[in-house]
Amino acid sequence: MKKYMSLVLFAHSIFALPFAVIGFFLAIQTTEHSFDWKKLLLMLVCMVAARNAAMAFNRYLDRDIDAQNPRTATRDIPAGKISASNALGFTIINCLLFIVATYFINTLCFYLSPIALFVVLFYSYTKRFTPLCHIVLGIGLGLSPIGAYLVVTNQFDMVPIFYGIAVMCWSGGFDIIYALQDEEFDKANGLRSIPAYFGGKGALRISELLHVISFLFVLLPAFYMPVGWFYYLGVIFYGVLLIYQHRIVSPTDLSRVDRAFMTTNGVASVIFTACYLLDILILN
Repeated sequence: MKKYMSLVLFAHSIFALPFAVIGFFLAIQTTEHSFDWKKLLLMLVCMVAARNAAMAFNRYLDRDIDAQNPRTATRDIPAGKISASNALGFTIINCLLFIVATYFINTLCFYLSPIALFVVLFYSYTKRFTPLCHIVLGIGLGLSPIGAYLVVTNQFDMVPIFYGIAVMCWSGGFDIIYALQDEEFDKANGLRSIPAYFGGKGALRISELLHVISFLFVLLPAFYMPVGWFYYLGVIFYGVLLIYQHRIVSPTDLSRVDRAFMTTNGVASVIFTACYLLDILILN
């Protein structure tokens, strides 16, 4: 189990999971639906299973590329800790678990489950032919608040889509920052990434633009539903941490990329979600 958690970097689940929690409680806050432990548990199962499948498939598909890259050569498959066939089997098991979980949620989630899986698995191919791979990753993570809202309501709404766009731009932006580490390797091996295509300085400008858009879409729901000062406090923290992320990384100094990628983004999502939930408690 420890090896498989290492394979999928389970700790990174913290990025999109808090926004799924927002989508779930947004549905309860703004509709007549009541809290249901069963639906919350099934939503969490879907989140973990979809992410496990996406990460394991990415590691499976990129195993030869990872083996050539000094930064990734120690990953589980190139290092021989997990076989490629076991990683693929783990992917299939999690895909099936995801589909079964949606079956017990509602019909819309069940019917949409193959589309959701296609999006999160398709990302692994995109770096081979388009620098928009970071946006495709963002779309996959951006499905989390929308899907969580569907778990409760069985219907679409505009506000969870705002959060989905915020997550898409947020995660796409920080994935660009993370990809700065592989700029030269990607160029040498014909891989498409925004750093390889636009250079480090241009990539950071694109990342900054995506994070500005993300901030705006985190703020936008305040104009469509009642919020209190805790919500605005969460938005401020979110914006400050995005700014801080760009202050500690530059094309000539990538020593703090891991801090920007893991610590800053994890803290941003958790603090914003905590402020959102506290705001709901106060308003109710």
